[in-house]
Amino acid sequence: MKVLVTPTSFKPDKGGYAMDLLKSFTTDLVFNPTGKPLTEDELIPLLADCDGYIAGLDFVTRKVIENAPKLKVISRYGAGVDRVDLAAAKEKGIVVCNTPGVNANAVADLTFALLLSIARRVPFLDRKTKEGEWPRSNGFELYGKTIGLLGLGAVGKGVAKRALGFSMKPMAFDPYIDRAFAEAHGIAVASFDDVIKEADFISLHLPLLDETRNIVNEHVMKAMRKGTVIINTSRGGLIDEKAAYELLKSGHLGGMGLDAFEKEPPGPSPLFELDNVVVTPHTGAHTTEATNGMADGSVKNLIDVLTGRKNPNIVN
Repeated sequence: MKVLVTPTSFKPDKGGYAMDLLKSFTTDLVFNPTGKPLTEDELIPLLADCDGYIAGLDFVTRKVIENAPKLKVISRYGAGVDRVDLAAAKEKGIVVCNTPGVNANAVADLTFALLLSIARRVPFLDRKTKEGEWPRSNGFELYGKTIGLLGLGAVGKGVAKRALGFSMKPMAFDPYIDRAFAEAHGIAVASFDDVIKEADFISLHLPLLDETRNIVNEHVMKAMRKGTVIINTSRGGLIDEKAAYELLKSGHLGGMGLDAFEKEPPGPSPLFELDNVVVTPHTGAHTTEATNGMADGSVKNLIDVLTGRKNPNIVN
């Protein structure tokens, strides 16, 4: 069987349990030649005669799926499936799997890294000190502040627990909220509007769906308290970046930490001109522990489906 492997952190020279398991299953492997998530036009020729596909953050559109006549399984290296056309896959009888929860700690850690970097202006002060300057620049503390979580899944829960360690006050909105978890950890369950209006920091942990695209738009950001900091380690399409730039520049927003962008890689962006914006290249899941977990899970899911075994991580 032929398998396409596209995650940028799962390469043929990686070694380890997952790669050994995959190579013992089949030696007919094709790897991502670009080092970045693949577009529709890049995917189609690579998938033309593949039976299986371990997918990174590629754009798996209906056109891609319709041009993969032998494909039986799309095994996501990660939890999100928003870049896979699930309806098209279902119509073609292609099983889609994911690896839920395995990168939650890594993404929650990066969320706090971005939050602290903005609060204490770490990138700015690092740059100035290395340039020979010795600046004095006041930041702000996390202690006692309210953090609003839009989404209380595995990552949101991890961020909430970390926030409690900083003596912050977490509040959360989620259409399918785990009330038992919220009650056990002292997390206030709130409406979307209440989170937007009351939180000092807002952290996004929502999937990218039609109803969540640009959910943080100009109107929503203007409803936030002056100085609010927004962190997005989820999906780039959740935020209207143009509106965010204007509100950051005016001082209405206090800062923004982005690990995800509307376009990836984003190319030049006016956001990058601002010292109160800290960015990373969609690296939330890139820890040794998380990449090993995603590799192990995605390979196991793929082999289970291709050999007819039951698997608990089938999305559709």
